[in-house]
Amino acid sequence: MRILIVDDSRIMRNIVKNTLKALKYPADIFLEAPDGDAAWSILEAQEISLLLVDWNMPGLNGLELVKKLRATAKFQALPIIMITSEAAKYNVIEAVKAGVNDYLVKPVSEKNLEEKIRRVLDRRPS
Repeated sequence: MRILIVDDSRIMRNIVKNTLKALKYPADIFLEAPDGDAAWSILEAQEISLLLVDWNMPGLNGLELVKKLRATAKFQALPIIMITSEAAKYNVIEAVKAGVNDYLVKPVSEKNLEEKIRRVLDRRPS
């Protein structure tokens, strides 16, 4: 299993990584990208099991990345959780329509992240 964490904030990427480590995910499964363009390059080159992506980033933002992924056959089943400060209901609806599997508003709690990951990974087709 490999988890790609995409956020333009290094601090936020570290918070997510530390939360995942506290949940007993091994540190060697984490990959990071500071924006959607870098994430796309990683996704094309490596097998990723779960994408944790922020919405607001320079260049290719999280929503645009999700739309690009869902329009590409190879990535249509990739589990995606958007982790963002965008808390308005219309943002959640827009992200779900774009193809995210779940949505988490910052700040991230260990319990909420664990629940979202479990739910998303349990829904994967066999």
